[in-house]
Amino acid sequence: MSTPDTVAVEQFEKWLERFAGDIGSGDARRVAEHFRDDGYLRDILALTWDFRTFAGPAEIESAFATTLPEVRLRDLRRSPERLAPRIVRRSGRSVLEAYFDFDTVLGRGSAFVRLQLADGDDTAEDPRVWTLLTTLQELRGFEERVLDRRPDGTEFSYQFAGDNWLDTRLMRAEFTDRQPEVLIVGAGQAGLSLGARLGQIGVDALIVESNARVGDNWRNRYHSLALHNEVWSNHMPYVPFPPNWPTFLPKDKLAGFLEAYTEFMELNVWTGTQMMGADYDETNKHWTVRLKRADGVERLVTVPHLVMATGSVAGAPIVPKLPGLDEFAGEVLHSSEFTSGVPYRDKRAIVIGTGNSGHDVAQDLYSNDATEVTIVQRGSTCVVSLVPSGTMVYSLYAEGPVEDIDLITASIPYPELRSSYQWLTKKTCELDKALLDGLRAVGFETDMGEDGTGFHMKYLRTGGGYYINVGCSDLIARRKIKLAHASDIETFVRDGLRRRDGTVIQADVVVLATGFETQVATIRRLLGDEVADRIGELWGFDDDGFMKNMWRPTGQERLWVMGGALAECRLWSRFLALQIKADLEGLRPAWEGGRPGGSPRLGV
Repeated sequence: MSTPDTVAVEQFEKWLERFAGDIGSGDARRVAEHFRDDGYLRDILALTWDFRTFAGPAEIESAFATTLPEVRLRDLRRSPERLAPRIVRRSGRSVLEAYFDFDTVLGRGSAFVRLQLADGDDTAEDPRVWTLLTTLQELRGFEERVLDRRPDGTEFSYQFAGDNWLDTRLMRAEFTDRQPEVLIVGAGQAGLSLGARLGQIGVDALIVESNARVGDNWRNRYHSLALHNEVWSNHMPYVPFPPNWPTFLPKDKLAGFLEAYTEFMELNVWTGTQMMGADYDETNKHWTVRLKRADGVERLVTVPHLVMATGSVAGAPIVPKLPGLDEFAGEVLHSSEFTSGVPYRDKRAIVIGTGNSGHDVAQDLYSNDATEVTIVQRGSTCVVSLVPSGTMVYSLYAEGPVEDIDLITASIPYPELRSSYQWLTKKTCELDKALLDGLRAVGFETDMGEDGTGFHMKYLRTGGGYYINVGCSDLIARRKIKLAHASDIETFVRDGLRRRDGTVIQADVVVLATGFETQVATIRRLLGDEVADRIGELWGFDDDGFMKNMWRPTGQERLWVMGGALAECRLWSRFLALQIKADLEGLRPAWEGGRPGGSPRLGV
C-alpha cells in the first residue's frame, strides 16, 4: 500500500508531466486550462521580469500567450532539494503542495504550486491549480558562488610573499583603486542581506552606515528590546542563526550577529559614514554620491546603482510639535533615544504613543521603578498576545527550511492573504478575549484593522499601529500603568500634561513613541523633491498584491529601495540582486512586465 507521501509524489509528478507538455506546446489556452476558475498565477521575474499577479484562466492565458514565446520556459522537474510534495489543508481546502524547478532563456527558476483536491478524494487524476508562483532564482553564467561553486582559496595557499587574504580584504573594502558597482545606504538587515546576495553573484558593492558599528541600529535601542517573532523565521541569507539560540532574539544578540555577518560574508562596509546627497547623470546613467566618512573626510563615489536601505519600513524619528511641549521643564526624548528605564527610577513619566515601542518603553519605565507611568493613546491600537496569537502568523516557518517557506508566503495572492488574515484574526480574538476585555474595561481603544485582518496586515499596509503584548497590556488593564487619551489633553505645561478638565498629569520625563518618517521622506531629504516625487508611494500593497516600489524599479532610474523585517529582507534581497546584476550585464529582457512592445497591462 502506498504511503501518503508516495501518493503525493506520484500524483504531483503525473500532473507536472502533463503541465510541462502543455508548456512545451506553447499553447497558452491549454496551459491555462490547468488552473481553477478561482486560480492565480504569481510571477517574480521568471516570466514577466516584474512582480505580477494574474487571476482566473482568461488573464492567465493572456499572460502565458504574451510571455511563453520570449521566456522559453522548459525542463520542468520536481525540485529534489526542497520539501517533498505533500497533501495538507490550507484555508479549508485539501491541497497538494509541491515545488518544481525550470529553465528559461535567462536562467534557472523555482516554482511552488498548490493543486486543489476534491475533499475526501486525494487521488483524483486531474487536480487543478489553485495558486502557482514562478520565481527566477539564478541568472545563467552568474550563479551564486556557494557549495560546489565556492572559491577554492588556492591563490593564498601558495603565496608566501606579498599580500595575504586579510591584506587583500582590507584593501578592497577601501575602494581606492576602483568605484563600486552598487552603493547601499544602510547596514541593517536590509543592506547586509542585499550586499551578501550581490557579492555571491559577483557584484562589487559598497555599504555605508552612519552608526559607529554594524548592528548599532539594534544595539542602541532600548535595553529590554527583543524580537517578537521566532528565530526560525528570521535567518539571514546563507548564514542561519545557531540552533541553540533562543526563540525570541534579544536585540544585542542580533546586533552582534549582524556585525559578525559582515565579516562572514566579506561585505565592504564603511561605518561612521554619512550620505550627504547624490545627483543622477541621465546621460551617463550613474549616480555621484557625496559621502562624509568617520574621520571627516568627504568622498565622492560614482556608481551605476544606488540602493536606499535606511530603515525597516521607515526612516528618521518623527518628533511632532505638540502644544506646550517647549514649556515643559523636564526631559523630552524620542523612543529611538530611550535606552533604559534605570535613570528614571523615582521619576514620573509620560509616554506618547501606543505602538510596540510606546508599550515597551512604558513597561521598561514601570519595571525600573518609575514613580508613575502614564501612556497616552492617540488612536486605536491592534493588540495581540505574543504567545499564542502573535506567533501564529509565522507558524508556517516551523514546517520546513526558510527558503522553501519563503516561496509559500510569496505565493499567496492578496485576496487569499486578506481572507486568511481575517480567519486568523477571528481566532486570535477568541484566544485573547480576556486580554482585550481587560483593556477595554479601562478605556483602552482596540481595533483589528480596517477589515478585521489584524496586526500583521497593519504592518504590511502601514508599518505600524499594533502591539504584541509582552506584559504592558496587563499592566494597563490592572491600572499599574495609567492611561490617558490624546483627545482629552489640552497642552503640556511646565510640570506635566494638562487635561481639558484642568487636571495635570505630573511628569519629569516625556518619551515620544511617535514613530518614524517614511522612507520617501528620507529620500526627499537626501535626494530632493524631484526624485522623491518620481518614486511615489512606498510599502503597502499595489494592484498586483506586492509592496509598492519595494525591491524593484522605482520611478527614478537606477534607484532602488530595500527594506522590511528579517524575513522580507532574506526573501526579496535575492530578486533585487538579480535585477541589478541583469542591468549591469546588459541582460535586462525586452519583455519586462509581461508587456512586450508596450502592450497593455495584464492582470488585476
